[in-house]
Amino acid sequence: MSQNTHIRKATIDDAEQILEFIIGLARYEKLEYEVVGGLEDIRRTLFGEQPAAEVLIAELDGKAAGFALFFTSYSTFLAQPGIYLEDLFVQPHYRGHGIGKSLLAHLASLAVNRNMDRLDWSVLNWNEPAIKFYEQLGARGMSEWTQYRLTGEPLIELANSRQRTQQQENL
Repeated sequence: MSQNTHIRKATIDDAEQILEFIIGLARYEKLEYEVVGGLEDIRRTLFGEQPAAEVLIAELDGKAAGFALFFTSYSTFLAQPGIYLEDLFVQPHYRGHGIGKSLLAHLASLAVNRNMDRLDWSVLNWNEPAIKFYEQLGARGMSEWTQYRLTGEPLIELANSRQRTQQQENL
């Protein structure tokens, strides 16, 4: 870890920087077209009345170099909370300075200090540099699990089917 690296909790004043990190991550993952949330969305969902997640900002020599966005998860089998790391990103020109490891070490420390039992995240299958990095830290891939997502029209249709069922029950 670089001696000039500082990890801090993000504030609403960091919203623009967070959006820049999100766009940078999406660009790296070749998914920039999927970024539809804007600055006001960031302010509302991360710093509003009920924040959906927390954000750490890594600074190197006083400049924002990377971020980690995470939230509390829960393991029913362990009956314990954990941390789910949604996004970890270090700007390309700051890579190789230990910033990613510093962010993960900070998250691990938060998990331990909050009496949480684990730290989980996902990585794209093609992202070999990230996979190697995570494995060097002692993380292991969960190959027996397949991640699913329901979004857009299928999500709305499923929600509407619930409403239709409730209406039929009330008849």
